[in-house]
Amino acid sequence: MDEKETVILFTGDSITDGNRYKKKEQEWDLNHQMGHSYAYIINGLLGALYPQKHFHFRNKGVSGDRIIDLYARIETDLLPLKPDIVSILVGINDGPGGKNNNQPTPREKYERLYRMFLDEIRKELPDCKLILMEPFVCNAGNMRSEYALWRDCITGYGQTVKRLAEDYQTLFVPLQQVFNQKCAQTPAEYWSWDGVHPTENGHGLIAMEWMKTAGPLLGISHCAIIP
Repeated sequence: MDEKETVILFTGDSITDGNRYKKKEQEWDLNHQMGHSYAYIINGLLGALYPQKHFHFRNKGVSGDRIIDLYARIETDLLPLKPDIVSILVGINDGPGGKNNNQPTPREKYERLYRMFLDEIRKELPDCKLILMEPFVCNAGNMRSEYALWRDCITGYGQTVKRLAEDYQTLFVPLQQVFNQKCAQTPAEYWSWDGVHPTENGHGLIAMEWMKTAGPLLGISHCAIIP
C-alpha cells in the first residue's frame, strides 16, 4: 500500500504567490501551479531529495494579500485541502502602502486577525502543524526613501509573529536578521530588487532558512544542500 502523502501548504502574499496559475481552467498545467517563489524551490529540492517521503506541496499565496485576506479565504483555499502542515508568510501588505491608504494595519489588529486565522486552523484541523515565517523588508530599490518607516512597521509585525509562534508552540522561521546580514555583505538589490520582493537569490535564501527550521518536522535531520 502506498504511503500517505504529507500535504504542505504555503500561504501568504506575492512573495509566496510567485505568479502561480490560479484559474480552474489552468489546473492542467502542472509546470505553473507552484509559481517561482521560495515555495517552488523548496518543492523542487525536497521533492528530488526525498521522494520516499511523499511530500505534496501546494501554493495558495495571493499577490497583495494582507492578514485579513488570508483569513477571508480560509474556507476556500486552506481548510478543504486538509493540509498536514501550513506555512504562513504575511505582513508586507499590511504595512504603510497604497492598499491601506498609506496607513499600516495597527499592530494589535494584525495580531488579532492572525490569532483568529490560527485558531480557525487549529479548530478545524487539530492535527495540522504550523510554520510561521517572519515578514521582512530590505533597504533596496524604491524602498530606500521610506525604509525607516517600513522597517519599524514590519519589525513590529515580525515580533508579533515570533510571539504567536511561542504562544501556539509552533515553528518560527526568522528572516529579517538573515536578510540584514546578507545585505551588509552584498548589495541589498542582490537579494531584493525593490525592498519587498526577493530576487531569485533572495528566494533561495528564504528556502534555505525554511528548510533549516522545518527539517525536523519533516523527518529530515540534515539536508546536504543546506550549509
